[in-house]
Amino acid sequence: MSYLCAIYNLFDNSVVSFNTSKSNNNNLVFKTFDKAIKKHPKAKPLFHSDRGFQYTSKIFKRMIENQDMTQSMSRVGKRIDNGPMEGFWGIIKS
Repeated sequence: MSYLCAIYNLFDNSVVSFNTSKSNNNNLVFKTFDKAIKKHPKAKPLFHSDRGFQYTSKIFKRMIENQDMTQSMSRVGKRIDNGPMEGFWGIIKS
């Protein structure tokens, strides 16, 4: 099984960066984030995610802060808060 991590731009509906891995872990998310930063080093977007352990880790929070980004997360149990990304995953899974 492989896991896909993607960063999606709501402004233009594009995938900013993505990576795959055999493990759904911090490293997968960190590599995907680093790839996005290399592609758009001056970007300062609002970074919205679900509350997965990768996004709530102290290391990831520090990565966001180091880029002067603002982190936003879905409310607990409210998948609708992350609707655009949930829709993206729905297309990928079908």
